[in-house]
Amino acid sequence: MTDLDVLTIGRVGVDLYPEQSGVPLAEVTTFAKFLGGTATNVAVAAARLGRRSAVLTKVGADGFGPFVRKALEDFGVSARYVGTAPDLLTPVVFCELNPPADPPLLFYRLPIAPDLTLSPDEIPWDVVDSVPLLWVTGTGVSAEPGRTTQRAILERRARRGHTVLDLDYRPMFWPDVETARAEIGWMLDHVNVVVGNRAEAEVAVGTADPDAAADRLLERGVRLAVIKRGAEGVLIATETERWTVPPCPVEVVCGLGAGDGFGGALAHGLLAGWNPHRIASYANAAGALVASRLACADAMPTDAEIEEMLCT
Repeated sequence: MTDLDVLTIGRVGVDLYPEQSGVPLAEVTTFAKFLGGTATNVAVAAARLGRRSAVLTKVGADGFGPFVRKALEDFGVSARYVGTAPDLLTPVVFCELNPPADPPLLFYRLPIAPDLTLSPDEIPWDVVDSVPLLWVTGTGVSAEPGRTTQRAILERRARRGHTVLDLDYRPMFWPDVETARAEIGWMLDHVNVVVGNRAEAEVAVGTADPDAAADRLLERGVRLAVIKRGAEGVLIATETERWTVPPCPVEVVCGLGAGDGFGGALAHGLLAGWNPHRIASYANAAGALVASRLACADAMPTDAEIEEMLCT
Protein backbone atom coordinates (compact mmCIF):
# COMPACT_ATOMS: atom_id res chain seq x y z
CA MET A 1 0.00 0.00 0.00
CA THR A 2 1.16 3.54 -0.72
CA ASP A 3 1.15 6.51 1.61
CA LEU A 4 0.05 8.75 -1.29
CA ASP A 5 -3.39 10.03 -2.25
CA VAL A 6 -2.40 11.19 -5.74
CA LEU A 7 0.23 10.13 -8.26
CA THR A 8 0.48 12.20 -11.42
CA ILE A 9 2.56 11.11 -14.40
CA GLY A 10 4.02 13.38 -17.04
CA ARG A 11 5.40 16.78 -17.82
CA VAL A 12 7.75 18.71 -15.61
CA GLY A 13 9.89 21.69 -16.47
CA VAL A 14 10.96 25.21 -15.75
CA ASP A 15 8.60 28.02 -16.76
CA LEU A 16 10.16 31.39 -17.58
CA TYR A 17 7.60 34.19 -17.31
CA PRO A 18 8.21 37.72 -18.62
CA GLU A 19 8.31 40.39 -15.97
CA GLN A 20 6.85 42.72 -18.58
CA SER A 21 3.26 41.83 -19.48
CA GLY A 22 1.52 42.56 -22.75
CA VAL A 23 4.63 42.95 -24.91
CA PRO A 24 6.09 40.64 -27.59
CA LEU A 25 8.69 38.14 -26.46
CA ALA A 26 11.35 39.99 -28.45
CA GLU A 27 10.84 43.06 -26.26
CA VAL A 28 10.93 41.29 -22.90
CA THR A 29 14.03 42.18 -20.90
CA THR A 30 13.70 40.04 -17.74
CA PHE A 31 12.10 36.74 -16.80
CA ALA A 32 11.14 35.02 -13.54
CA LYS A 33 11.69 31.28 -13.03
CA PHE A 34 8.92 28.94 -11.80
CA LEU A 35 8.22 25.23 -11.53
CA GLY A 36 5.92 24.07 -14.33
CA GLY A 37 4.49 21.20 -16.37
CA THR A 38 0.89 19.96 -16.40
CA ALA A 39 1.26 16.80 -14.31
CA THR A 40 3.55 18.65 -11.91
CA ASN A 41 1.15 21.54 -11.46
CA VAL A 42 -1.75 19.17 -10.76
CA ALA A 43 0.30 17.45 -8.06
CA VAL A 44 1.14 20.84 -6.53
CA ALA A 45 -2.51 21.93 -6.66
CA ALA A 46 -3.60 18.72 -4.90
CA ALA A 47 -0.91 19.16 -2.24
CA ARG A 48 -2.03 22.74 -1.64
CA LEU A 49 -5.45 21.27 -0.80
CA GLY A 50 -3.98 18.86 1.73
CA ARG A 51 -3.51 15.78 -0.44
CA ARG A 52 -0.37 13.65 -0.26
CA SER A 53 0.86 13.80 -3.82
CA ALA A 54 3.85 12.81 -5.94
CA VAL A 55 4.77 13.19 -9.59
CA LEU A 56 6.34 10.42 -11.64
CA THR A 57 8.59 12.10 -14.18
CA LYS A 58 12.20 12.72 -15.19
CA VAL A 59 14.51 15.71 -15.43
CA GLY A 60 17.81 16.23 -17.20
CA ALA A 61 21.29 16.01 -15.73
CA ASP A 62 21.61 19.76 -15.40
CA GLY A 63 21.20 22.50 -12.82
CA PHE A 64 17.45 22.64 -13.31
CA GLY A 65 17.03 19.08 -12.00
CA PRO A 66 17.87 20.02 -8.40
CA PHE A 67 15.68 23.11 -8.76
CA VAL A 68 12.70 20.92 -9.75
CA ARG A 69 13.19 18.49 -6.88
CA LYS A 70 13.59 21.21 -4.26
CA ALA A 71 10.61 23.17 -5.61
CA LEU A 72 8.42 20.06 -5.45
CA GLU A 73 9.39 19.32 -1.86
CA ASP A 74 8.85 22.97 -0.93
CA PHE A 75 5.32 22.69 -2.31
CA GLY A 76 4.71 19.52 -0.29
CA VAL A 77 4.94 17.19 -3.30
CA SER A 78 7.12 14.11 -2.99
CA ALA A 79 10.05 14.06 -5.44
CA ARG A 80 10.88 10.40 -4.74
CA TYR A 81 9.72 9.37 -8.25
CA VAL A 82 11.60 12.06 -10.19
CA GLY A 83 14.29 10.30 -12.19
CA THR A 84 17.16 11.67 -14.25
CA ALA A 85 17.84 11.21 -17.97
CA PRO A 86 21.65 11.50 -18.14
CA ASP A 87 21.87 12.61 -21.78
CA LEU A 88 18.93 15.03 -21.89
CA LEU A 89 18.08 18.50 -20.60
CA THR A 90 15.28 19.52 -18.25
CA PRO A 91 12.58 21.15 -20.40
CA VAL A 92 12.29 24.93 -20.39
CA VAL A 93 9.17 26.84 -21.46
CA PHE A 94 9.06 30.53 -22.31
CA CYS A 95 5.71 32.25 -21.88
CA GLU A 96 4.69 35.40 -23.75
CA LEU A 97 2.05 37.27 -21.73
CA ASN A 98 0.55 38.74 -24.88
CA PRO A 99 -2.39 38.26 -24.69
CA PRO A 100 -2.57 37.36 -20.98
CA ALA A 101 -5.74 35.25 -21.30
CA ASP A 102 -4.18 32.83 -23.79
CA PRO A 103 -0.41 33.30 -23.72
CA PRO A 104 1.69 31.68 -26.46
CA LEU A 105 4.22 29.13 -25.23
CA LEU A 106 7.65 28.31 -26.60
CA PHE A 107 8.71 24.79 -25.59
CA TYR A 108 12.32 23.61 -25.47
CA ARG A 109 11.96 19.81 -25.29
CA LEU A 110 14.25 18.57 -28.09
CA PRO A 111 15.39 16.01 -29.04
CA ILE A 112 12.91 14.56 -26.54
CA ALA A 113 11.73 15.53 -23.08
CA PRO A 114 13.03 13.36 -20.22
CA ASP A 115 9.44 12.69 -19.04
CA LEU A 116 8.76 10.91 -22.34
CA THR A 117 11.62 8.48 -21.74
CA LEU A 118 10.03 6.73 -18.75
CA SER A 119 10.55 2.99 -19.04
CA PRO A 120 8.78 0.10 -17.24
CA ASP A 121 11.72 -0.49 -14.89
CA GLU A 122 11.32 3.08 -13.57
CA ILE A 123 7.66 2.66 -12.57
CA PRO A 124 6.66 2.10 -8.92
CA TRP A 125 4.20 -0.63 -9.77
CA ASP A 126 3.03 -1.05 -6.18
CA VAL A 127 1.97 2.61 -6.19
CA VAL A 128 0.22 2.23 -9.56
CA ASP A 129 -1.74 -0.64 -8.04
CA SER A 130 -2.75 1.05 -4.81
CA VAL A 131 -2.78 4.84 -5.09
CA PRO A 132 -6.36 6.13 -4.72
CA LEU A 133 -6.03 8.56 -7.64
CA LEU A 134 -3.77 8.11 -10.66
CA TRP A 135 -3.48 11.01 -13.14
CA VAL A 136 -2.16 10.56 -16.70
CA THR A 137 -2.05 12.89 -19.69
CA GLY A 138 -2.45 12.82 -23.44
CA THR A 139 1.04 14.19 -23.84
CA GLY A 140 2.36 11.09 -22.09
CA VAL A 141 1.62 8.96 -25.17
CA SER A 142 2.97 11.42 -27.75
CA ALA A 143 6.32 9.63 -28.12
CA GLU A 144 8.17 6.42 -27.31
CA PRO A 145 9.19 4.92 -24.96
CA GLY A 146 6.79 6.91 -22.78
CA ARG A 147 3.81 5.80 -24.87
CA THR A 148 4.35 2.08 -24.32
CA THR A 149 5.13 2.66 -20.65
CA GLN A 150 1.97 4.67 -20.02
CA ARG A 151 -0.09 2.06 -21.84
CA ALA A 152 1.38 -0.61 -19.57
CA ILE A 153 0.54 1.52 -16.53
CA LEU A 154 -3.10 1.87 -17.58
CA GLU A 155 -3.43 -1.81 -18.43
CA ARG A 156 -2.01 -2.72 -15.03
CA ARG A 157 -4.22 -0.19 -13.27
CA ALA A 158 -7.35 -1.63 -14.95
CA ARG A 159 -9.52 1.41 -14.09
CA ARG A 160 -9.14 0.85 -10.36
CA GLY A 161 -9.88 3.71 -7.98
CA HIS A 162 -9.92 7.09 -9.69
CA THR A 163 -7.98 6.70 -12.93
CA VAL A 164 -8.01 10.14 -14.54
CA LEU A 165 -7.01 11.19 -18.06
CA ASP A 166 -6.22 14.83 -18.69
CA LEU A 167 -6.54 15.09 -22.49
CA ASP A 168 -3.74 17.72 -22.46
CA TYR A 169 -3.50 18.06 -26.25
CA ARG A 170 -0.59 20.23 -27.40
CA PRO A 171 -0.32 20.19 -31.23
CA MET A 172 3.44 20.87 -31.17
CA PHE A 173 4.00 17.48 -29.53
CA TRP A 174 2.26 15.49 -32.28
CA PRO A 175 2.94 14.85 -35.99
CA ASP A 176 -0.76 15.26 -36.84
CA VAL A 177 -4.25 15.19 -35.32
CA GLU A 178 -4.96 11.68 -36.57
CA THR A 179 -2.05 10.22 -34.64
CA ALA A 180 -3.07 12.10 -31.51
CA ARG A 181 -6.67 10.89 -31.85
CA ALA A 182 -5.58 7.28 -32.19
CA GLU A 183 -3.19 7.32 -29.23
CA ILE A 184 -5.32 9.40 -26.88
CA GLY A 185 -8.38 7.45 -28.01
CA TRP A 186 -6.77 4.18 -26.88
CA MET A 187 -6.55 5.54 -23.35
CA LEU A 188 -10.28 6.27 -23.16
CA ASP A 189 -10.95 2.55 -22.74
CA HIS A 190 -8.61 2.38 -19.74
CA VAL A 191 -9.65 5.33 -17.53
CA ASN A 192 -12.80 6.22 -15.63
CA VAL A 193 -12.54 10.03 -15.49
CA VAL A 194 -11.70 12.29 -18.45
CA VAL A 195 -11.15 16.05 -18.34
CA GLY A 196 -10.37 18.44 -21.19
CA ASN A 197 -11.53 21.51 -23.07
CA ARG A 198 -13.62 21.53 -26.25
CA ALA A 199 -10.64 21.53 -28.61
CA GLU A 200 -9.10 18.59 -26.76
CA ALA A 201 -12.42 16.73 -26.80
CA GLU A 202 -12.60 17.16 -30.58
CA VAL A 203 -9.17 15.56 -30.92
CA ALA A 204 -10.09 12.69 -28.60
CA VAL A 205 -13.61 11.84 -29.77
CA GLY A 206 -14.18 13.83 -32.97
CA THR A 207 -16.54 16.53 -31.74
CA ALA A 208 -16.18 19.84 -29.91
CA ASP A 209 -19.84 19.89 -28.88
CA PRO A 210 -19.71 19.42 -25.10
CA ASP A 211 -22.80 17.22 -24.77
CA ALA A 212 -21.93 15.07 -27.77
CA ALA A 213 -18.35 14.72 -26.54
CA ALA A 214 -19.57 13.71 -23.09
CA ASP A 215 -21.89 11.12 -24.67
CA ARG A 216 -19.02 9.59 -26.63
CA LEU A 217 -16.78 9.45 -23.57
CA LEU A 218 -19.47 7.78 -21.47
CA GLU A 219 -20.06 5.24 -24.24
CA ARG A 220 -16.40 4.22 -23.87
CA GLY A 221 -16.92 3.31 -20.22
CA VAL A 222 -15.82 6.60 -18.68
CA ARG A 223 -17.92 7.22 -15.58
CA LEU A 224 -17.29 10.98 -15.29
CA ALA A 225 -16.74 13.30 -18.27
CA VAL A 226 -15.64 16.89 -17.66
CA ILE A 227 -15.64 19.32 -20.60
CA LYS A 228 -14.26 22.78 -19.87
CA ARG A 229 -16.04 25.47 -21.89
CA GLY A 230 -14.00 28.56 -20.99
CA ALA A 231 -16.19 31.62 -20.51
CA GLU A 232 -19.27 29.37 -20.78
CA GLY A 233 -18.42 27.34 -17.70
CA VAL A 234 -17.94 23.59 -17.31
CA LEU A 235 -20.05 20.59 -18.34
CA ILE A 236 -19.79 17.57 -16.06
CA ALA A 237 -21.63 14.38 -16.98
CA THR A 238 -22.31 10.88 -15.66
CA GLU A 239 -24.44 8.14 -17.17
CA THR A 240 -27.53 9.44 -15.38
CA GLU A 241 -27.03 13.19 -14.86
CA ARG A 242 -25.22 16.23 -16.21
CA TRP A 243 -24.76 19.82 -15.15
CA THR A 244 -23.28 23.00 -16.59
CA VAL A 245 -21.48 25.02 -13.94
CA PRO A 246 -21.33 28.75 -14.76
CA PRO A 247 -17.95 30.53 -14.93
CA CYS A 248 -16.42 32.50 -12.07
CA PRO A 249 -15.72 36.02 -13.37
CA VAL A 250 -12.16 37.23 -12.67
CA GLU A 251 -9.72 39.67 -14.18
CA VAL A 252 -7.34 37.41 -16.08
CA VAL A 253 -3.66 37.97 -15.36
CA CYS A 254 -2.38 34.75 -16.96
CA GLY A 255 -4.50 31.95 -18.38
CA LEU A 256 -1.74 29.38 -17.98
CA GLY A 257 -2.13 26.94 -15.13
CA ALA A 258 -5.86 27.49 -14.72
CA GLY A 259 -6.58 24.03 -16.10
CA ASP A 260 -4.02 22.49 -13.76
CA GLY A 261 -5.53 24.27 -10.75
CA PHE A 262 -8.87 22.90 -11.93
CA GLY A 263 -7.30 19.44 -12.12
CA GLY A 264 -5.86 19.48 -8.62
CA ALA A 265 -9.21 20.59 -7.23
CA LEU A 266 -10.97 17.91 -9.28
CA ALA A 267 -8.68 15.30 -7.77
CA HIS A 268 -9.38 16.64 -4.28
CA GLY A 269 -13.14 16.51 -4.84
CA LEU A 270 -13.03 12.97 -6.23
CA LEU A 271 -11.05 11.78 -3.22
CA ALA A 272 -13.45 13.55 -0.87
CA GLY A 273 -16.38 11.68 -2.45
CA TRP A 274 -18.29 14.84 -3.37
CA ASN A 275 -21.14 14.78 -5.86
CA PRO A 276 -20.20 15.78 -9.43
CA HIS A 277 -21.84 19.21 -9.29
CA ARG A 278 -19.93 20.12 -6.13
CA ILE A 279 -16.68 18.87 -7.68
CA ALA A 280 -17.16 20.92 -10.85
CA SER A 281 -18.09 24.08 -8.97
CA TYR A 282 -15.08 23.77 -6.68
CA ALA A 283 -12.66 23.00 -9.52
CA ASN A 284 -14.06 25.84 -11.62
CA ALA A 285 -13.41 28.30 -8.80
CA ALA A 286 -9.87 26.98 -8.36
CA GLY A 287 -9.13 27.46 -12.05
CA ALA A 288 -10.48 31.01 -11.98
CA LEU A 289 -8.26 31.91 -9.04
CA VAL A 290 -5.18 30.66 -10.87
CA ALA A 291 -6.14 32.68 -13.97
CA SER A 292 -6.23 35.80 -11.82
CA ARG A 293 -2.58 35.30 -10.80
CA LEU A 294 0.84 35.04 -12.45
CA ALA A 295 2.59 31.67 -12.78
CA CYS A 296 1.29 28.13 -12.41
CA ALA A 297 2.55 26.08 -9.47
CA ASP A 298 3.02 29.16 -7.29
CA ALA A 299 -0.53 30.32 -8.07
CA MET A 300 -2.39 27.23 -6.84
CA PRO A 301 -5.09 28.22 -4.32
CA THR A 302 -5.88 26.95 -0.85
CA ASP A 303 -9.18 25.43 0.19
CA ALA A 304 -10.10 28.62 2.07
CA GLU A 305 -9.51 30.74 -1.03
CA ILE A 306 -11.65 28.44 -3.16
CA GLU A 307 -14.48 28.39 -0.66
CA GLU A 308 -14.37 32.19 -0.45
CA MET A 309 -14.62 32.39 -4.24
CA LEU A 310 -17.64 30.07 -4.19
CA CYS A 311 -19.38 32.32 -1.67
CA THR A 312 -18.95 35.53 -3.68
